[in-house]
Amino acid sequence: MNKKTTIQTSKFIFFILIIICGNSVFAQQNFLSQQKKYARVKTASTEKEQNLAKNLDKNGLTTDNVHILIVAYKAEKQLEIYAKKKNDITYKLIALYDVCASSGGLGPKRRQGDGQVPEGFYKIDRFNPTSNFYLSLGINYPNQSDRKKSSASNLGGDIFIHGSCVTIGCLPMTDDKIKEIYLYAVFARNNGQNDIPVYIFPFRMTDANFQTYKNRYAQNQELIDFWTNLKIGYDKFVLEKKALKETVDKSGNYQF
Repeated sequence: MNKKTTIQTSKFIFFILIIICGNSVFAQQNFLSQQKKYARVKTASTEKEQNLAKNLDKNGLTTDNVHILIVAYKAEKQLEIYAKKKNDITYKLIALYDVCASSGGLGPKRRQGDGQVPEGFYKIDRFNPTSNFYLSLGINYPNQSDRKKSSASNLGGDIFIHGSCVTIGCLPMTDDKIKEIYLYAVFARNNGQNDIPVYIFPFRMTDANFQTYKNRYAQNQELIDFWTNLKIGYDKFVLEKKALKETVDKSGNYQF
């Protein structure tokens, strides 16, 4: 291959890369408009977008620069939305919602049909604008930790933050509130946040609360050990307000 051919080939490859990257950015930035083609998202935008924009502005944010992080507490039946500018590192709490209903008890989900809400460190992996429960955000359960911690042949799946007020293992928020939560997530994805963290804790894991639940579940050392591992991540997030960079060891324990 002569020098002229090499230069032409390099220019062609560079041109193709520009097209690919440009299309990727374009698609990402149009996620919001794509979602608004669905009737329920359009309704959510009409009803809620102005108020969400005001809340973001109050916190020094806008709909076109926000990234989010979601934290849920099973015992308290609460869900929090944290947010930051997409180029910042630390998050701040901007919204708090009540979880409408619950199933199962405290402790992780370990198999299909146990009715449990998962506990651990997850991400949003699906947006469903035509959900049976109005709008829904899928959580990537089972994650690597769940798979290593469970001996079940079927761990189950399809865990969502969704509308309505019924559940078997999900986080129902009512149709009204899921409009807001869903839109926050759509804004974040539209701004390039491909990984939206979702941390689900059994309870607010303050030292006092943790001691209370350790006493209450003293006969279940396996569960206490699991929660002790979760508390490391909880404490780190509460202190730093940064997205956790967790890995999973061979036993399924989180490392931060």
